[in-house]
Amino acid sequence: MDPILLARIQFAANISFHILFPTITIALGWVLLFFKVRYARTRDEAWMDAYRFWVKVFALSFALGVVSGITMSFQFGTNWPGFMERVGNIAGPLLAYEVLTAFFLEATFLSIMLFGFKRVPGWMHTGATFLVAFGTTMSAFWILVLNSWMHTPAGFEMRDGVAHATDWFAIIFNPSMPYRFSHMLTASGLTVAFLVAGISAWRWLRGDRAEGVRKALRTGIVMAAVLAPLQALLGDLHGLNTLEHQPAKVAAMEGNWETRGNVPLVLFAIPDEQARENRFEIAIPNGASLILKHEAAGVVPGLNDFRGEHPPVAPVFFAFRIMVGIGLLMIAMGWAGAWYLWRRGALPRPLLWGFALMSFGGWVATLAGWYVTEIGRQPWLVTGVLNTAQAAGPLPASSIGTTLAMYLVLYGLLLVAYITTIFRLARAGRVAEKVEGAMMKPGSAPGDTAQDKMVQGTPA
Repeated sequence: MDPILLARIQFAANISFHILFPTITIALGWVLLFFKVRYARTRDEAWMDAYRFWVKVFALSFALGVVSGITMSFQFGTNWPGFMERVGNIAGPLLAYEVLTAFFLEATFLSIMLFGFKRVPGWMHTGATFLVAFGTTMSAFWILVLNSWMHTPAGFEMRDGVAHATDWFAIIFNPSMPYRFSHMLTASGLTVAFLVAGISAWRWLRGDRAEGVRKALRTGIVMAAVLAPLQALLGDLHGLNTLEHQPAKVAAMEGNWETRGNVPLVLFAIPDEQARENRFEIAIPNGASLILKHEAAGVVPGLNDFRGEHPPVAPVFFAFRIMVGIGLLMIAMGWAGAWYLWRRGALPRPLLWGFALMSFGGWVATLAGWYVTEIGRQPWLVTGVLNTAQAAGPLPASSIGTTLAMYLVLYGLLLVAYITTIFRLARAGRVAEKVEGAMMKPGSAPGDTAQDKMVQGTPA
């Protein structure tokens, strides 16, 4: 295989594995802070039970995120030396800011957050939780600044083929940065919402009826109900920004070949790049023009205007539909869960199973969104400045292929171990017998308790 393609696949494998864990820690830190503040205000031990369980998930996710991030950074030197040679004057400081303002903050206070609950005053433990949550968000900020700049570079000039910063404010707040940052934070929130709701629903279905499980389940459902429609709005704004700055990517997302008006919204098709057309197309008339231009006759750019400089169509096209499809499912499930909690105070068993099955649905949507973003940037590594071939190193295909195979095996094993550990933690927290014994009145029959009614879908 082509060594450049292998290097791209290897970096994609690394970043796909790495992004799973920051996607959890970014928002889970704030959820833990919410649990801790609720405990501090109410002294309800159930909030602290929820905190103790989910802080273990946070610690596990943080550790894997750090390890995979270090591995990924090595590839800038081994596989993509041209990247730092050409734009290192900008990328280097941004990565350094992330370490100085975020990683050190997280690393400093993480130990207090994990082990200091009974060793430091309550306000200090709460403060440590806040600083760790703030650090994860700042880490995402700086990484997304660099990623956004690579898509919509600004505030620099080229001297002898090397990028030099001329305006750091313009670099940091480049045209796509606000949209990518808000979109990613909301994606993290949705990932955590369904993880918390899903694992809590699974614990409940297995008989763990502790009040802390109930509170975590409600927290996740409310987050999902609020963030899912918000993400749809932010996604629309992000799409309009992408249309302005990266029209070839939008053309690939929509599977639109000719620049024209009255462009349909393609629900399903099989893009054929050789024939320059879609096969087996199912579409809504004028839909794409209405969404992207807000008028039925709006002109949408076509892929044929970017021959030789547009991304591979099929991966972008299908990844976009996976992301949107899961997003719509999240809206439906979030609203359904919130409605049952509001009207009946409980969830029916099928919906509990639905949330359990969607525990890691946020991961799939996040990966699909990242594939749209990163594959959709091809053939550019930094749009208009540096293409992928120019940044690639001299490593032979055999070396890249060998390490790629090792990465895939290792990451597959780590991913299985991670998910297995979370479910083992959930099983270890089972306290159903104790709680049900306390809740059951003398002479009552199984099914009469508030917990049993919650599973059945009747008001608890």
